[in-house]
This record gives sequence, structure tokens and C-alpha cells, in this order.
Amino acid sequence: MITLSHPPRLVVLDGRTTNPGDLLWEPIAQYGDLTVYDTTEPSQLIERTKNADIIITNSTKLNADFFAIAPALQGVMVLSTGFNAVDTVAARSRNIPVCNVSSYSTDAVAQGVFALLLELTNQTGHHAAAVRSGRWSGSSDFCFWDGNLIDLAGLTLGIVGFGRIGRAVARIGQAFGMNLLITQRQPSPDSVDLATVLVQSDVVSLHCPLSPDTRGLMDAARLAQMKRTAYLINTARGGLIDEIALAHVLHNGGLAGAGLDVLSQEPPPLDHPLLTAPNCIVTPHLSWASRQTRQRLIAQVAENIAALLAGQPQNVVN
Repeated sequence: MITLSHPPRLVVLDGRTTNPGDLLWEPIAQYGDLTVYDTTEPSQLIERTKNADIIITNSTKLNADFFAIAPALQGVMVLSTGFNAVDTVAARSRNIPVCNVSSYSTDAVAQGVFALLLELTNQTGHHAAAVRSGRWSGSSDFCFWDGNLIDLAGLTLGIVGFGRIGRAVARIGQAFGMNLLITQRQPSPDSVDLATVLVQSDVVSLHCPLSPDTRGLMDAARLAQMKRTAYLINTARGGLIDEIALAHVLHNGGLAGAGLDVLSQEPPPLDHPLLTAPNCIVTPHLSWASRQTRQRLIAQVAENIAALLAGQPQNVVN
């Protein structure tokens, strides 16, 4: 058990994305004196955390230099599954546990995968806009469509990374009648190598964490292994893809399309190459963001805090 001479001081560094005002912080506030900041700039970090016992962060970067001057810090709670904003090695060297939330968004992100894929294959938004513009009213036939409409049934869905979200995507894919190929870090009798997934799949969906080993995983060479008729979906981390290479492939017809809920820089610059690439749908990192999912996230971070204060930290990633 952690023993302090004062109520635990809890600081949320960037709470606005998780809770823009439609939720309550009480599940976390019950464990100490809570201060919530909407966002925190690097220049504000030291001042805002100098007395903190527990820091709660989503994407505010905590690097080795920060941990070197935070000797009283008891733990870092990450308001997400991904934890690449935190230098976990530096935190471990100071015996500071970093705890994430691994399952709060599983169903929401899996749903987001198919929202992107169905927009690429059915083009629902495009056709709805065409109807609003008068094209159906002016049609001589009872229906019209632009381009090819693609059935998912019978296509091969390749899943790169087979954790909770990957397995949820697999279940939905099977419900659509898709065939499955999976590749994962720890090979199993049901998995194949990445090259096989890329070569044989009609849809490739990325579900691996961002690490030095996976950064730029989908580079020009691997994109070239995919079918020209295939779709690439990424709801994991933008850094998994060489975005310049993907833009080049899309401009040259090397893929049927891409659906991306994440980019390597968020928000992206206006001149980001994928914002103008053909057959590329980019959404603003929202697959995780339903109200139910964010409420579950806050509740599970609160559980992590309770476990840490009891001396039994859980969901430790370092």
C-alpha cells in the first residue's frame, strides 16, 4: 500500500479529448485531490506536475528528462490503450509504474474498422451526397451508382495483430462471410507470416501497437505486396504506415483504397499527402470516442488508481 502524508494528488494533463464536458470525473476524484487540465503544453508540464503523486495522461509526452526530475511520482495512468507517449523504460528505471486501459474500446474500434471499410466498398456517404445534390431526382432510372460496389462476403480479411480488437474484428468479418488470415507477434497454429497476409488478403486491417519494431511497418515494399484490388484499414496508430509511400501507391492505383482513423501527426497539417490521395478516407481518430466508451475508460482508469494506491498496480505496461 502507498502511504502518503496527504490525500493523493491526482493531475489529468489532457482531459478534454476524453471528457469535453459530457461526463463526470468523480470515479477518479474519489481517490484524492484531482486537478484536470484540458491540455498541457510542454512548457507547462513541470509546473503542473511538481506536486503530483499520480499523473493521468492521454497523449501528453512524458520523456526521460521528465522522469529524471519527478522522484516523488507514484504512477502514471494512461487514458488509452496505447502508451507510446510515455517513456516506459525511463519510468521503470525510477520504479514508476505506467498503467494503461486495455479493453475499454474494443467493440467501438472494431465497429470503426467496418465503418471505414463499408464506406470504401459501398460508398454510402458519396451516394447520399449525390442524392442531396439532385442526381437521383434527375436520373432516368430507378437507381444509380458510381464505380464498383463490393460485396464483403467471400473476401479475405487479413488481420495484423490479434489481440482483443483484432479478435473482435475477426468475429465481425466472419459475420459478413469473410475468410480470415491472421498474423501476430507470437506465432500460433492459426497464424501465418505477414507476407502471406499481405499477398493473399483483399482487406488488411492493422491492430498492432506502435513500437520501434512496428514503426513504418507498412512501407513501400510491403504495400507493393498487396493486391491492387485490396483495401488497407488502420485504426491502430498512424506511425505503422509510411504515409508518403501509401499516398504514392494510391495515386498510382496500387490499392483499391485506404481507410484511416489515425495518422502519424495528429492533427495533420493541411498539406498532409493522404488528405488529397484518391480513394482514401481519413477520419479524425474517433473510433474510440463514443460516450459509452469514454465513460468506461474513466471508470477503468479509476480502478487502476485504486489498485496502485492499494499497492497492487494492475495493467502495468513497464
